[in-house]
Amino acid sequence: MEEDSSLSKVRNIGIVAHIDAGKTTTTERILFYTGKIHKTGEVHEGDTTTDFMIQEKERGITIQSAAISCSWKDWAINIIDTPGHVDFTMEVERSLRVLDGAVCVFCAVGGVQPQSETVWRQADRYHVPRVAFVNKMDRMGADFGRVLEELRTKLKANAAAVELPIGREDSFKGVIDLVEMKSIVYDEASEGKKFEVGDVPPEMKDDAELARAELCEKVADLDEGVMEAYLENGDLTADELRGAMRRLVVAGQFVPVLCGSAFKDKGVQLLLDAIGLYLPSPTDRPPVEATDLKSETKVTRRHDAKEPLTALVFKIATDPYVGRLFFVRVYSGVLKKGANAFNPRTKKRERVMKIVRLFADQQIEVDELSAGDIGAIVGLKECTTGDTLCAEMKPCYLERIVAPQPVMFMAIEPKSGADKDKLVASMEQLAAEDPTCQVRQDEETGQTILSGMGELHLEILVDRLKREFKCAANVGKPMVSYVETVTAPAMKEFTFDRELGGKRHAVTMSIEVKPLERGKGVNVDVSRAFVNALPDPKLADVVKQGLLDGISTGVLARYPMTDLEATAVRCEIVDPEVSDEIAFRSAAVMGFREAAEAASPEFLEPIMKLEITTPPESVGEVLGDLNARRGTVLDMEQRGDMQIVHARVPMAQMFGYSTAVRSLTKGRASYSMEPSDFALVPRNVREDLLAR
Repeated sequence: MEEDSSLSKVRNIGIVAHIDAGKTTTTERILFYTGKIHKTGEVHEGDTTTDFMIQEKERGITIQSAAISCSWKDWAINIIDTPGHVDFTMEVERSLRVLDGAVCVFCAVGGVQPQSETVWRQADRYHVPRVAFVNKMDRMGADFGRVLEELRTKLKANAAAVELPIGREDSFKGVIDLVEMKSIVYDEASEGKKFEVGDVPPEMKDDAELARAELCEKVADLDEGVMEAYLENGDLTADELRGAMRRLVVAGQFVPVLCGSAFKDKGVQLLLDAIGLYLPSPTDRPPVEATDLKSETKVTRRHDAKEPLTALVFKIATDPYVGRLFFVRVYSGVLKKGANAFNPRTKKRERVMKIVRLFADQQIEVDELSAGDIGAIVGLKECTTGDTLCAEMKPCYLERIVAPQPVMFMAIEPKSGADKDKLVASMEQLAAEDPTCQVRQDEETGQTILSGMGELHLEILVDRLKREFKCAANVGKPMVSYVETVTAPAMKEFTFDRELGGKRHAVTMSIEVKPLERGKGVNVDVSRAFVNALPDPKLADVVKQGLLDGISTGVLARYPMTDLEATAVRCEIVDPEVSDEIAFRSAAVMGFREAAEAASPEFLEPIMKLEITTPPESVGEVLGDLNARRGTVLDMEQRGDMQIVHARVPMAQMFGYSTAVRSLTKGRASYSMEPSDFALVPRNVREDLLAR
């Protein structure tokens, strides 16, 4: 991006979708047309630009979100290509957090699929304006009208077509631009670089006029600025329509729907135009909200280089040449090479050694990143995903990115004793990069436990340990990540009084435990009376840490606990010399365990949301199998000549499901699955878990 390009010409966008909708291919074509690459790569050949990890090339899927800068006409575009596989949902989450707009890619055959719904909800949560691109119009079974209808019904999107396809399946050759009422027919031999602009084909004139009238009506209904012109003339000019659509997209009230085939080089230039014309620049977005570090009050920062520095570290990646890359989005101020930035979490300064702009895995050094920019920093010492970098004189912090609860884990150990330290350090590095990867030691068995979002996620993590970090490891089979919770309130008084290393440590405290709503996580606190009784206020933090330690190891079968609140209510000091840090921490851990044991503890298991596409004649077998797996069918629908079954099934019952569903349907069914929530386990499963 040129230094003199104004902020209003910047577009920070993400390309998001269900797995296999064609995000990476679309990104490749965008880079090709913007002149960043001279030959397009293909996912199936393993030579795409943004999928540069070995595992991505081998599997033909995107695992990490990659950040690329390019320019089209006079717009500077920063693109983040994100994964579609549900195991890497955190990559999408943290990318959407820092984007100003998104291109949602849908498959013209598959339509709105489960992961597209998840991504759409994530974009809703961060109020990210978006345009929709219906890809794969050249495929058998492509149906633009059906996908548009699904956008409206399934996603409740206020969507309208701004293009119509000319031909479909094998005969798809171009699009009708409904804004200009022109046809654009692409020349395949020139990789879509050459195209012919002409009049709307006579056989499509009626359809095009109807679709344009629907578009104008929808836009005029929502935008008072053009309502008068529309009522007066019964139509809108191309400029009026574009101006109104931009206002509505930026406000999150409207979704323009485009179509094409990225693989066949059709429709991508118009998508680039739509990114520039309709998606917001950083200046169109509302000021970012932060919390003042000193007063804990809410403050806002405008997207302006003159404001104090506020930037978010949204991702960490390991680069073989420069070490760790910290991806940042600068919301306000300027981040300069060689300067210091303040981290409000650690309350320490971090020196910015080097700043780079990224073209996938290539790096171009720059001297600064200004408000609205996305880039990466080298040289930070104690930074983690979700940290804020700000001006030390005006410290504030942005809301952190919350990682979802892992649903699966495996035991992992080094091949030899000599590799132990290297394995632990490598896994810590993976966990710093990926917040959904968690590493812990099992106190009873001494095993190292690696947790993640699914079988594929764990497989990739182990593969990376072997290849990138050169760590040979033995791994156990993947197992379900159960968690524990409490189902009733309880309070216990606990006295810790022991002699350790010739010194007495003693204190008495009361711990109260209460259940929280599902999905609320964990809250630890100390009461005002408790703090007032402390000989040193710093001991309150020691107690909180003790409570968290107790929560992390559970009370039934050493699984971590969730959805509960633990509060240290009262304490009795024996003597300030004796009631020290060790006494407080130990009493908090043990007192919490006693209180949790009295609070009717139970196991929770991860529940998956499942969508199965099956031929109608196999529905009976599929439903019978779901029933045997403790599944609940939510609803069923017809899509073309296939039956779609929506269900909720415990993760524990889903091992080997792909083989089972194929054999039940003679290989004709497919399915997709994503984590839904956690639910109490039935009595028989509880007994099995306690007997392990």
